[in-house]
Amino acid sequence: MVDGRDTTYNQDDAKTMSETRIDGRLFDQTRPIKIQRGFTNAAGSVLISSGNTMALCTASVVEEVPAWMKRENDEAPSRGWLTAEYRMLPGSVKTRKPRQDRPDGRATEIQRLIGRSLRAVFNAEALGPRTVYLDCDILQADGGTRTLCVSGACVALVDALVSIRDRLPNPDVFPLRDSVSAVSVGLVEGRPMLDLCYAEDSAAEVDMNVVMTRGGRFVEIQGTGEESTFDEEQLAALLSLAKKGTSAIAELQRAALGDVWPFQA
Repeated sequence: MVDGRDTTYNQDDAKTMSETRIDGRLFDQTRPIKIQRGFTNAAGSVLISSGNTMALCTASVVEEVPAWMKRENDEAPSRGWLTAEYRMLPGSVKTRKPRQDRPDGRATEIQRLIGRSLRAVFNAEALGPRTVYLDCDILQADGGTRTLCVSGACVALVDALVSIRDRLPNPDVFPLRDSVSAVSVGLVEGRPMLDLCYAEDSAAEVDMNVVMTRGGRFVEIQGTGEESTFDEEQLAALLSLAKKGTSAIAELQRAALGDVWPFQA
């Protein structure tokens, strides 16, 4: 949503296929994606949804670095840090998920993925001695929560960095080199599919999460044969779908950010 208007991607130009999926999509279609900026008072905040999966991603700037950075040497640190946290709210799934003070194993894995994905395009020196915290909370889960959080956190991070641009060591050097977006792909009944909902993810023989830059470079690929194996041709098909999906999401991020988009066209 930009200035009160939904920014939605439906891939109407997707190629025609003979069969559709549980929700009526073609195999190379993402779910409808919506981005609403400025959802809370945080320096950067985004309400992002993909079909029935919905997440709140915020970016907060703290004017100090973590203690471990201060201990690295006796000099005051000149570079900053970026980290992420991920939680699923109790009502995000049909059976209440108990609230936890500390992340469980799955949440720890996902928040590390979010942090790594953004740090891949992050310039710590350009941020200066401060920390950006990305907090990703799942409001409703229907598959693809980690990839949705990567895409939403990137938009929130851009807004947060723009808000402190005049306080950066060099305001002309933006602390991000490119945007990143992420999407899930998988083999369901032997068919490559883009952006799996929970039912598809549960039935997938192979599932994969792919993070890419808008420039088309891979940041991370997480792929697993759950109950099967996959060959090189299937891998290529999945990566091709992921590239199509992340490219479309990157354009949606750009449209949502509008005039504050900090990267070259």
